[in-house]
Amino acid sequence: MISKNPVIFFDGVCNLCNASVQFAIKRDKENIFRFTALQGEYAKKTLPQFNIDLNKIDSIVLVENKELYTKSSAALRIARKLNGLWPMLYIFIIIPKFIRDWVYDLIAKNRYKWWGRQESCWVPTAELRQKFYD
Repeated sequence: MISKNPVIFFDGVCNLCNASVQFAIKRDKENIFRFTALQGEYAKKTLPQFNIDLNKIDSIVLVENKELYTKSSAALRIARKLNGLWPMLYIFIIIPKFIRDWVYDLIAKNRYKWWGRQESCWVPTAELRQKFYD
């Protein structure tokens, strides 16, 4: 079951990830994206179709047009669809992926240490609920 909307899969207990989702929601004026925690049922049903091991993923994941993107590629593709000047960040796609992902991995490896983590997944408000899959 793959959504027709691009879906952002994120670490639901990571404070940086939750802040990033809230950032994207505020700048998604066209209501393009849907969101779900990597720990949720939708992720458990959807991501194995792309040979993703949910126990080993430590990246934001974007599924768009039946294609899967991770790490810096996912982040840049998300930025490209946000309102404001954020689409300009997509210029960084010209940097080789191994360099972009090295920076991404450095942040991902330290995200709990630098930003902390929650005991459970963030629960969206009732008005945002239609943007989320369980």
